Formats: sequence, structure tokens, C-alpha cells
Amino acid sequence: MTNLYYIEDDQNIALAVKEYLEPRNFKVTICATLSEAKRRLEEKVPACILLDWNMPDGRGDRLCQWIRSKWKELPILFLTVHSDSVDIVSGFKSGADDYVVKPFELEVLYSRIRAVLRRTGNVAEQYLSCDGILIDQNRHAVFCHAKEIPLSAAEYQLLSYLMQNKGRTVTREKILEQVWDVKGSYVNDNTLTVTMKRLRDKLSQPACLKTIRSVGYRMEDTI
Repeated sequence: MTNLYYIEDDQNIALAVKEYLEPRNFKVTICATLSEAKRRLEEKVPACILLDWNMPDGRGDRLCQWIRSKWKELPILFLTVHSDSVDIVSGFKSGADDYVVKPFELEVLYSRIRAVLRRTGNVAEQYLSCDGILIDQNRHAVFCHAKEIPLSAAEYQLLSYLMQNKGRTVTREKILEQVWDVKGSYVNDNTLTVTMKRLRDKLSQPACLKTIRSVGYRMEDTI
């Protein structure tokens, strides 16, 4: 299922789009304000964004610029009531990939979404997330509630492995095998304990990183 954020304050339009797209293999999250959209983006990156121009707390092009400063490849479709206005020009200048004019046919919107995803691919696969922790796998960068966190190579590999197995309990033996031994770097069990402690400290003791006593660890969403 493809995750999509629809940033729209008109609930009737938003629900109509959600009801149309979800049977077509999209999971649609509705954001009624720009601030809500920012919060959700900092927690999880979707495959695509539908962005209304006029929102209660600002203009869509401002959010588009903010998104482009963080996720350059994330596809954005503007929804605007003007077919030939300065809004569209401003939208493309701020980084939008396409636009759809209101009122629109749901079939047309669906077609535009599919077209932009074919061009860009599923950008969301580049990112791993759990609660407010985000890994950009292309850049090997880690963010905690939008703040970049510097990690050692071992800390990054440990977090990445747990994120890749989110929702599953991973044994200490399996972590040692996959994070260290697979590279020919044999270490003892205490190395994992010390690395985990440092990782937790740097991430401010996240609730989503759980210790399963006498077994191993598990990452799972808590919010």
C-alpha cells in the first residue's frame, strides 16, 4: 500500500479523495493544517503529497519550499482553484511536480498521482522511520524529531538493522551476527550493550526502542 499525505482543510473534499484512493491501494492521511503536515512529515515520509494552496495557517508554496529543503525527491502535487494564475507559477518555483485544478475529477487526480509516482519512484523507500526517528538511507543520516543526530558507524548500523526489522523482536545473537560478524569483525556481547546504551542516549531514550529481557530488542511505533 502506498502512503500519501493530503494537506487539505475542506473535510468534504479530503474525505471524498480518501474514499476514492484507498480502495486503489493508497493509504491516505489527511492533514487539516500546514503545522500538522510538518509534524507528520518529521515522523514518517510518505510516497507522495497532495497540497492545497490556501490553508488556515499559511500558503501551500511555503510548505513546499520547506519540504524541498529536507526531501528534494518527494513528489508534490498542488491543488488550486485557479487554472492560469500566479499560484501555479509560484507552486512550480517552490518545487511542485504537478498541479490539478479544482474542481477536479477523481479519475484525473488518480491518473496524475500515478504518473508522478512512475516518474519519481517510491521515494518513501529511501527512509526508515519509527515514532520521531528517521533514517535517510541514501545520505546515511539520522534525525530525531527533525534534529540531525551524529552517530558512529556501529550505532548507525545497529539502528538501521532494528528499523529494517521494525515490529519484530531481534535476538542479541542475530544483531551481533548481522551488524558485526557479517563484516568479519568479531566482538563480544558487551560491545552490543555499550553501543545500545550510547545509541539510546543520543536518541534521548526513545520509548519505541524496547529491550526484550533475556532475548534482544524490538523497535515499534508507540504514537
